[in-house]
Amino acid sequence: MTEKTALVVSAHSADFVWRAGGAIALHAARGWKMTVVCLSYGERGESAKLWRQPGMTLDRVKVEREKEARAAAEALGVADIQFWDLGDYPIDLTQDAFYRLVDLYRAIHPAFVLTHSKEDIYNHDHPAVTDFAQHARITAQAHGHNPHQKVLGAPPVFLFEPHQPEQCNWKPDVLLDITPVWEKKRAAIECMAGQEHLWEYYTRVALQRGAQAARNSDKKITYGEGYQAVFPHVVESLA
Repeated sequence: MTEKTALVVSAHSADFVWRAGGAIALHAARGWKMTVVCLSYGERGESAKLWRQPGMTLDRVKVEREKEARAAAEALGVADIQFWDLGDYPIDLTQDAFYRLVDLYRAIHPAFVLTHSKEDIYNHDHPAVTDFAQHARITAQAHGHNPHQKVLGAPPVFLFEPHQPEQCNWKPDVLLDITPVWEKKRAAIECMAGQEHLWEYYTRVALQRGAQAARNSDKKITYGEGYQAVFPHVVESLA
């Protein structure tokens, strides 16, 4: 039996926790190999609590952010977490990093991809990363790119929720029940000590998406995550 794999392309080292921790934990619990790529540590723009400590340095911030993210990944059951250290505010999405991501697509052949919204007026790193991730996906599908390798198929791409969705033209069309793994996501959230102010915010988001998921189904759902699909769903039945 072929191992099922999925890829999460996270701009900063906490994004995968707030926005996709439930999906990661849910699939990991079902035996999927979840790969998370943190392109940046979020060391400049998303580490204010750390920078308030006396004598803090950029290198120390990176160390702390990686420590937090690794602990969160362990709580979620992530099989492989990678830190590419491409800078922050702004992120530097180099050509070398681009082809590294193409190679990763071809190495793991993910069944689906999770990444950022197409717009985010509050954080330009996020839409830059989703464009980067999807461009790499397209290149990994090209038969003329490294033709000795097996080309990537057509994994669906789901865009996870931005911090202020209404301002980012993001509208969920997939609601995922994460109730069975909520405790794992909450544990991962609490690993992100540098952004403690977001713990309750993303708990409220999960409750809201859970309420929406319950209303759009016949299931009892308490916690949920919302996603926006990039491509049409290809199905064999509408039931």
